[in-house]
Amino acid sequence: MKRSGSIRYAAVFLLLTIVLLLLIVWNINSGSVPLSVQEILRILLKKEGDPTAVSIVWQIRLPRILAAILLGGALAVSGFLLQTFFHNPIAGPFVLGISSGAKLVVALVMIFFLEKGITVSSGMMVLSAFVGSMISMGFVLLLSRRVQRMSMLVVAGVMIGYICSAITDFVVTFADDSNIVNLHNWSLGSFSGTSFAQVRVIAVLVLLALAAVFLLSKPISAYQLGEVYAQNMGVNIPLFRAALILLSSLLSACVTAFAGPISFVGIAVPHLMKTALKSARPILMIPACFFGGAVFCLLCDLIARTVFSPTELSISSVTAVFGAPIVLMIMVRRQK
Repeated sequence: MKRSGSIRYAAVFLLLTIVLLLLIVWNINSGSVPLSVQEILRILLKKEGDPTAVSIVWQIRLPRILAAILLGGALAVSGFLLQTFFHNPIAGPFVLGISSGAKLVVALVMIFFLEKGITVSSGMMVLSAFVGSMISMGFVLLLSRRVQRMSMLVVAGVMIGYICSAITDFVVTFADDSNIVNLHNWSLGSFSGTSFAQVRVIAVLVLLALAAVFLLSKPISAYQLGEVYAQNMGVNIPLFRAALILLSSLLSACVTAFAGPISFVGIAVPHLMKTALKSARPILMIPACFFGGAVFCLLCDLIARTVFSPTELSISSVTAVFGAPIVLMIMVRRQK
């Protein structure tokens, strides 16, 4: 059993790695200027080739791919942490209204600064999204003390999301036309327009948060067996719960700040990885969720920008098409 489990884990991670590499090459190749594999390798390794192609790969396609990998992985890990926290497989940043809260505060900050002619920095965007995430999470936690059934808590989270989205729409209605264009493009969700400067900020925040999540692997494993068991194993429950909230909010805030709200990745990917691994062990699930989220978002981003080219779909629309059926499947299984 132990050997068969190890073979399964190795096969899953090997498959995820191969698919991720294939999608990276496919994403670099796809677009108005198609490139062969030889050209891609020459451009990536030596920065040699047609100057236009080199510029397209290094300034447009590669930063976008890296952003999709990092932010997709971050969103999936955030969903795994929230599902662990609430002991609910359909808990996630989008469903619980955390992404909508981040979207609201970022929209308010963007309008305020853009009306004064000030460009909003990456740090300010992340901070605004984090504050919005924490406000929404605070409301969800207050409701969790009064609502015993987890299904009602999820419904409450959805309502919080709707309220935040309604306030965002109300604010956008009275914003200047130029601000509305910027907000509209961002609020649809997209990895386009990402620069290497932004990728560096994303990488630092996401990788630091992931390192912290890895350090919590053993407490998470104990917490999955119940709060009483975790407490008996020496886990400081209030501190541990606070760490889960902060890390999940930070990861989802990074995604919302740089790519806008993206739906269903945080729910669908952890479930898919749990099914593939046949295990919920955090030491396996954390890297699997990160790789799975990266693959899921890269695939959805490829579809979003190529299916109806030159028109580009919002990434959230594509992730919803693939993610929503998985959520329905989870709910049907739990009902059975």
